[in-house]
Amino acid sequence: MSVSEMFAALQGALGQDQDIREEIRKVVQALEQTAREMLTLLQGVHQGPGFQHIPKKCQKAREHFGTVRTQMESLKTKFPADQYYRFHEHWRFVLQRLVFLAAFVVYLESETLVTREAVAEILGIEADRERGFHLDIEDYLSGVLTLASELARLAVNSVTAGDYSRPLRISTFINDLDSGFRLLNLKNDSLRKRYDGLKYDVKKIEEVVYDLSIRGLNKEATVGAGGEK
Repeated sequence: MSVSEMFAALQGALGQDQDIREEIRKVVQALEQTAREMLTLLQGVHQGPGFQHIPKKCQKAREHFGTVRTQMESLKTKFPADQYYRFHEHWRFVLQRLVFLAAFVVYLESETLVTREAVAEILGIEADRERGFHLDIEDYLSGVLTLASELARLAVNSVTAGDYSRPLRISTFINDLDSGFRLLNLKNDSLRKRYDGLKYDVKKIEEVVYDLSIRGLNKEATVGAGGEK
């Protein structure tokens, strides 16, 4: 084989690779648009009247996840099944965003932490690597850390809306989350940096709870909550 023939073959391989990446980008753009629509919808809970409409907003978000599952099915067909990590960077960010959105919806519905397996089911992908297109553990953890930041913001806005019990429940949840992350030996630099930001979320929520305490509103919240969420 001559040099020109060798490079012609290489160009053919590069062209195929570029075609795959372009097809992946198209689907990822659609996923990003769906994620933006869901985020815009869920941001409404931070506004005063938004707390009254949480169930309705969660229901609408669940409908958007139907679109996500369809888009994920399309994405799975755009690259060889055994080359997940070769193209992972293309969808890593949007997948982490979708994990956060799923975790936020589940928290708003039940005030619990969604499992990785449950998120994978919501998104229409696998939890186990051996079964194909899956939810990587680090992507799941990144999405959960984004949830912590969102809940810190929700704690502040809850007080503004006159909901004094919600910050207390958020504080308990975030402290449990922090304790869980402390059990992990994180080696990934990006994930480690994001985890370092969790302490600021914990501090922010503690300040909200402390403010409620010195104003005597924490007792009112405990009595007024009556066990309701």
